[in-house]
Amino acid sequence: MASRALILALRLLMLVFLGVSLVVLTTDTATLQIYFNTEVQVRFRDVYAYMLGTIVVGAAYTLIQIARTLHRTCKANQEISRDGVTLFDFFADQITSYVLATGSAAGFGATKDLKSVFEFVGSAYDKFFNKGYAAASLLLFAFVCAALLSILSSFGLPKKV
Repeated sequence: MASRALILALRLLMLVFLGVSLVVLTTDTATLQIYFNTEVQVRFRDVYAYMLGTIVVGAAYTLIQIARTLHRTCKANQEISRDGVTLFDFFADQITSYVLATGSAAGFGATKDLKSVFEFVGSAYDKFFNKGYAAASLLLFAFVCAALLSILSSFGLPKKV
């Protein structure tokens, strides 16, 4: 029962990291002045579609797994061990952690590259890029939770000799 509580806590923490990252990412905007009278509003989510997609996929998977964990916890006395469910959880946690890791890496890389392109403007866009780093960092923390969940789900794999 303690491991289910730990798994549930990690999934909830992962969902919080993903949710805050999503809010930071979608509210990050900057206005670029191209000519004297032309302004273009750039949104971080326009530049980082892959990072946004990984956050959404990770959050959807986490919500499903939270519901499954709660269901298994409530039905603990009636549950019969099924190898297929355990294998699914293990591989799904593995894939989700890899997706979140690549989304975070893409966010860090794109932010670093774009920040160097806009260095000539000065510090006007530092807040914009700092929010990008914050969203990528939160996604990295969600990846750490997913990696820990992957390790915990490996403990439930059937022991075949």
